[in-house]
Amino acid sequence: MAVEDFEAAAAFSVAVGRGSPPLDYVSVRYDLVSHDARAADTVESVQLGMAGDLLDHVADMLDDPDMTPGQLRYVLARMSEALTDVKRVAESRGARLLAHADGGPGR
Repeated sequence: MAVEDFEAAAAFSVAVGRGSPPLDYVSVRYDLVSHDARAADTVESVQLGMAGDLLDHVADMLDDPDMTPGQLRYVLARMSEALTDVKRVAESRGARLLAHADGGPGR
């Protein structure tokens, strides 16, 4: 069931006078958020691990006097992708820290 379905069920329960979402809605909503948080953490972990592996590879390549311009362009493109991912992870984690510090749920 989609999140929108749960939100509609909550709106319906309020509209018919129950005043709050049913307990099973709250439980399922928490499970969806928790699952999404775990999935995001897994993706972030993989991205950071790949960036670390790339750094090791680049260190080896820079020691190679026979590097071609094409190889350098290729590794620079991969480094740009990795840096973009790392920046996204840092921003995401920073936002979660701020939300947590402001009394929000954070992750």
